[in-house]
Amino acid sequence: MPRDDHAAVFGRVAFLVAPEGAEESELVQPWRAVVEAGATPTLVSTAPGRVQAFRHLDRAGSFPVDAVVDHLDASDFDALVLPGGVANPDHLRTQPAAVAFAGSFFDRGLPVAVICHAPWTLIDANAVRGRTLTSYPSLRTDLVNAGAQWVDEKVVVCTSGPNTLISSRRPDDLPDFCAALIDALQHTVAAPS
Repeated sequence: MPRDDHAAVFGRVAFLVAPEGAEESELVQPWRAVVEAGATPTLVSTAPGRVQAFRHLDRAGSFPVDAVVDHLDASDFDALVLPGGVANPDHLRTQPAAVAFAGSFFDRGLPVAVICHAPWTLIDANAVRGRTLTSYPSLRTDLVNAGAQWVDEKVVVCTSGPNTLISSRRPDDLPDFCAALIDALQHTVAAPS
């Protein structure tokens, strides 16, 4: 079966990252899981060109941007993934178009998956109040102050809100994070319109 047929069945997933600073494993492993599930990933950033990923504080691979966030609408996608890395969400949360794009997935009831420091962007999108999630431990106070319930677990799937919100703490949690992402995506695209 051609890949386009799979994409029509399994949907499209936006991966939103800053031009620099995304944690490479938190971008690459979920991307690979999405492709293996038959879905179509799209690398979205705040500027065209390439994004520079990192392994903690060291430069890693760079990846071509498929689309700039200013020109997109969440209705073009079935789910959103926000990889972590400290600099990545710190940049995104200062970009109104990126914050609005992330928030629009909540408005449309579409799954959002965040890992490590990525929930910072959701705080600025006013999307964590009343939600249960996890993150890198240093974000706990920020999330609690924004009205979230923070827990220390490998993966948290919160459905007590307008959408499914998947969160994980760090790269070690990626197998569970990816499995939860694919499960949510399959349920979303299988649901009747």
